[in-house]
Amino acid sequence: MSKEERKLSGTIGYAIPSNKVETVIQPSLIVHARERGIHLIQVHVDKPLIEQGPFDCLVHKVYGDEWDAQLTQFKSKYPTTVIFDSLTDIERLNNRVSMLELVNHLPVLVQQSDTESYSFGIPKQVEIKASNDSPESLLTTMDEEELTFPVIAKPLSAKSHEMSLVFTFHGLKKVKPPVVLQEFVNHGGVLFKVYVAGDHVKCVKRKSLPDFLVSDSDTAAQFEDIMPFSQISNFDSGDEDDESIKEAEMPSLGFIHSIAKGLREASKLHLFNFDMIKDVREENRYLIIDINYFPGYAKVPGFETMLTDFFWDVINTRMKVMRVPLLVWILEKMVEESKQSVAQKLQT
Repeated sequence: MSKEERKLSGTIGYAIPSNKVETVIQPSLIVHARERGIHLIQVHVDKPLIEQGPFDCLVHKVYGDEWDAQLTQFKSKYPTTVIFDSLTDIERLNNRVSMLELVNHLPVLVQQSDTESYSFGIPKQVEIKASNDSPESLLTTMDEEELTFPVIAKPLSAKSHEMSLVFTFHGLKKVKPPVVLQEFVNHGGVLFKVYVAGDHVKCVKRKSLPDFLVSDSDTAAQFEDIMPFSQISNFDSGDEDDESIKEAEMPSLGFIHSIAKGLREASKLHLFNFDMIKDVREENRYLIIDINYFPGYAKVPGFETMLTDFFWDVINTRMKVMRVPLLVWILEKMVEESKQSVAQKLQT
C-alpha cells in the first residue's frame, strides 16, 4: 500500500432500500473499506437526503421523481459530492428494449489472442406492445423477425422477473403484453455474469437454462406450451449441471474487460452487471442477454476488494480535482506577491 493510499480518508454514502442492503453492504466490506480509510455511511431513504451527509461520494439504488428532486437539491448544497449514477441513465436499463440497444452502440470489438477470436451481439427479439394483438398477429411478427420456437417471453419492464419459455403457438396465446419475445439460444446451460464497478471487473459462471432441441418430438413432448423459468430449471440434474459449469471455459479477460468498458461508456453508468451466454451455433460468439443496475455484488468472490478499489479510485480522483483550484489559487497568489516584490524594489 502506497504512502498516498495510507493517507486517504473519505466517506461513501449508500442509499439502498432496506430489503436490498445486504446484497451489497456486508460487515466484511465495511471492515475492508475502513482499513483503507473509507467509511461507508447508510443513507436512510425514508428521511430527507438533504439532512444527511455530506459525503465524498453517494451511490444509490432508489428511483422516482421525488428521489430525483432530492438528488438535485443535495447536489446543489454539496456540489463536490460525486453521485453514482444519473437516474436518466439508470432508467434505460429498466426497459428491456433500450437496455440491449446499448450493445448496438458499442464499437466493433473483436479481441484477438494467440489462438482464438471473440465476437458479441444480442439475441433476436421483438417488442409486443398492444394487449389486443391476436396470437396470429404475434406469430406473423415472429416470422418477420425470423424468430422460431422456443422463445423467451420477458416483461418489457426489467423490474419484473416473471419470465417464461414459450414452446408453441398455443403457449403464445397465454403471453400478456407488453412483453419482449427473445430468441432462445442454446448455450450449454452456463451463464457468464460480469460485474462492473468503474474500471474493476469480475466474471463468474452460473447455472442457466438447459439446452432444448424442440425439433425432436420426444424432447418437445416433455414440455408444456409455456413454462416459467423456475419450473424449467427443475428438468436438469443439479450435479450434472454443476460439473458442466466447472468445465465451461471462461472467455478471455481481455474480451470481458473490453465489453465492460464499452458498456460503461455507452451507458454512462459505473455500477452494473451484464449476463452473457456462449452461442453454441458459432464458435467463440457471445450474446449479451441482460444488463442490471447496482446488482448484488455480495455474491461475487472478493467483492470487498473490488468495491473498495472502486471507492478508493473515486475519492482519490475527487481529491485531485479539488486540489487543482487550490493549486491555481496558490500559483496566482505567488505571482501576485512576486509582482509586488519587484514593484517595491523598483521604487527603492
